[in-house]
Amino acid sequence: MGIERGSGRKTAFLAATATVSLFIIAALVAAWSVFYAPGPSAQAGQTTIVTLPSGAGVSAIAATLKSAGVIRSTDMFKAAATLTGADRKLRAGEYEVPSKASLRSVIVLLVEGRVVRHYVTLPEGWSSAQAVDILNNQPILIGTVDGTPEEGSLWPDTYEVSRGETRDSVVARMRRARDENLARLWAARSPATVARTPEEAMVLASIVEKETGLAAERPRVAAVFTNRLRAGMRLESDPTIVYGITRGRPLGRGIRRSELDRPTAWNTYQIDGLPPTPIANPGRDAVAAVLNPPRSEELFFVADGTGGHVFARTYDEHLANVARWREIERRKAGLPPEAPPPAVPGTVPGVPNASPDAASGAAAPPGVTVPPGARVISIPPATTAPAR
Repeated sequence: MGIERGSGRKTAFLAATATVSLFIIAALVAAWSVFYAPGPSAQAGQTTIVTLPSGAGVSAIAATLKSAGVIRSTDMFKAAATLTGADRKLRAGEYEVPSKASLRSVIVLLVEGRVVRHYVTLPEGWSSAQAVDILNNQPILIGTVDGTPEEGSLWPDTYEVSRGETRDSVVARMRRARDENLARLWAARSPATVARTPEEAMVLASIVEKETGLAAERPRVAAVFTNRLRAGMRLESDPTIVYGITRGRPLGRGIRRSELDRPTAWNTYQIDGLPPTPIANPGRDAVAAVLNPPRSEELFFVADGTGGHVFARTYDEHLANVARWREIERRKAGLPPEAPPPAVPGTVPGVPNASPDAASGAAAPPGVTVPPGARVISIPPATTAPAR
């Protein structure tokens, strides 16, 4: 009897063990299938955007994912995250979860930190008004910009932004970047610069930036403007005319003669020296070129028909370059060669604002030939180091 009773208990224990094992196996199979099985479909489109805040725990993350509709069960997510050790590796950020992503896929996505990255780019030479347009056209940002930032106060660059970030906060970052970069460049300036303050450097750099889209030309253009200022010549930069008209918006057409002759605070055909503010937000290369201009005797440049410019030391060379450019324009327009226009008394050909009564009584620097009609203004000599 004792042997039979012991044998029965053993049989019952084995049967119970087998039943438990079956339950465990079934549970593991079920968990395994849930872990790898397709998840919920996206409510709209092929993906679902989910943002996980920094510092959120597993329970909060699970609740956010369930609310967004990318997992079916918060308990299964927490169990899977704990068993796989992922609960200590989940990363905050914005995620784009594919439709029907499995629980495993969601956890891998969060562990590897494959967050969605958003960027806004302020190109070199764009105005502050255009910068506001860029931010307003970024749908993940919120709020409005508190007025148009001061021209030249923003640093052209590519900035990473987060969903829900305010537009004003991005402007603040652009301002800080401008101040930090300008401080470094100003500290490395050479005595050859005509900029007496960082603000003057930004004004002249913005004109250099708008005059050429070729990075290799910026030092040469900066040298021309530096030489013109030292020679007492007006800058005569077309982009300054446009800024006086549009305040940083594209003109969308050619400049009219009446606009060239119209005085504005920025029209460097009509004013001496620098405008009161920048005409755009210049980039690093333009600012560096103004603060460290190369040695040069060139005073003029004009388009060469290839996207660049041809430079000249003398007024006669410049007039010849202008004539060649006019012929290029006429050929592009399918027009016959143009005969030289008759001379108009009291004017200088090729210099729209130059006339005999435009010159001042100041003397040009030694060795510099000033074209007829150019005004001579007071600029510190090249040997004088700028004030620190």
